[in-house]
Amino acid sequence: MTAPQDSGRVALVTGASRGIGYGIAEALVARGDRVAITGRNEDSLKEAVERLGADRVIGIAGKAHDEAHQAAAVERTVETFGRLDYLANNAGTNPVFGPIADLDLGVARKVFETNVISALGFAQQAWKAWQQENGGAIVNIASVAGLSASPFVGAYGISKAAMINLTLQLAHELSPGVRVNAIAPAVVKTKFAQALYEGREEEVTGAYPLGRLGQPEDIGGAAEFLLSERSGWVTGQTLVVDGGIFLNAGVG
Repeated sequence: MTAPQDSGRVALVTGASRGIGYGIAEALVARGDRVAITGRNEDSLKEAVERLGADRVIGIAGKAHDEAHQAAAVERTVETFGRLDYLANNAGTNPVFGPIADLDLGVARKVFETNVISALGFAQQAWKAWQQENGGAIVNIASVAGLSASPFVGAYGISKAAMINLTLQLAHELSPGVRVNAIAPAVVKTKFAQALYEGREEEVTGAYPLGRLGQPEDIGGAAEFLLSERSGWVTGQTLVVDGGIFLNAGVG
């Protein structure tokens, strides 16, 4: 396979050692971007870098909610590649499954720290380090759980609703130089979402008009579009990528 021509652009993708984040990084590398990826597990991160291509990808291990990690990841990206055009905030967590009435507030704080505050922190760092002077684009990975009631994953849904509003705030404040959009996926076949379909995949899939669950490359393709000049007049939007599942919300 012929190596892609270097686009001259650089992206940072958080939570990208596997799953949706990896799918986004893969799409960006395929078009010629240089990419920095983050993740908690250093070994998994190294494996991802090797698969993506160590000649154009670097890995930076750390916890997304750690402010020092946010700063270090952005700094190393700019030091290594000389710029930071695109940021994809994908890192997230959902450590609890159950009714929100019984939710431990400490767990709720952890969910918000990882899913929302970390995205804001990375955006702030990218803005200060490069995008304020040079422009760029940001994509936040939200969820359809942030667009409706989400029984048993309520904390996650609330955090993703906050992520959607964070997208609006950033899009307004960082314009005109930086565009900010979100993607709201339904169930994507990843280890992260496994509990939502494991052991009953056929039943879950049957609810989707397009007849299948999502794949990381589905979200990667959407992110690649939003992190490109082809979406140059799009900002403050949440693109729902759901296999048509919301079509079932109608009456009758």
